[in-house]
Amino acid sequence: MAYARALLKLSGEALMGEQGYGIDPAIVQSIAEDVARVIAGGTQLAIVVGGGNIFRGLKGSAAGMDRATADYVGMLATVMNAITLQDGLERAGVPTRVQTAIGMQEVAEPYIRRKAIRHLEKGRVVVFGAGCGNPFFTTDTTAALRAAEINADVVFKATKVDGVYDKDPAKHADAVKHEHLTYQQVLSGELAVMDSTAIALCKDNNIPIVVFNLFEPGNIGKAVAGEPIGSRINN
Repeated sequence: MAYARALLKLSGEALMGEQGYGIDPAIVQSIAEDVARVIAGGTQLAIVVGGGNIFRGLKGSAAGMDRATADYVGMLATVMNAITLQDGLERAGVPTRVQTAIGMQEVAEPYIRRKAIRHLEKGRVVVFGAGCGNPFFTTDTTAALRAAEINADVVFKATKVDGVYDKDPAKHADAVKHEHLTYQQVLSGELAVMDSTAIALCKDNNIPIVVFNLFEPGNIGKAVAGEPIGSRINN
């Protein structure tokens, strides 16, 4: 494998598949099977999951909610997704721990950096829930932050598209895919990959980002193996 330790960022929307809301069990099973193969290959893997399939803070804020309150509700949605992922992974034979940035000891461990690293060293997957525990920060930023904290070699951004395009490929037939970009190109071009804080964190810590299609079976393993899929962002 090309990477010894990786962080996988999953959007909440990815978990709902073709449904309009909630979690598609078939998607969770597919992710779990891919992750199981990666762990069997010896790579240490942590996961940050979003909550947009259940509740998105920005949408709540746009509807009139206090932004901080809406973000906290969104964080709780990510915990629901994290626990669901844990169940799917353990049914696939992968020992998994959920750590949350908001204390809820009955269902998950609190986030403790050294404990997370120890879990990874023991071959367990660690799923980080509740974002970074603070409003006004996205789960993309959380992914970059946790990747830096656990000394990950790479951030994998698994999405519904097969890479980074100059414009939305779902709306523009002439959209052009970028095979490789620098962090500065993403920031200056305002490309919708991850939010600017997340990109800047990865840039400052020299953590490459690989963006690829989650729904192509085996893509997580291909990304970990260093195969040229999706789009790569680095210096």
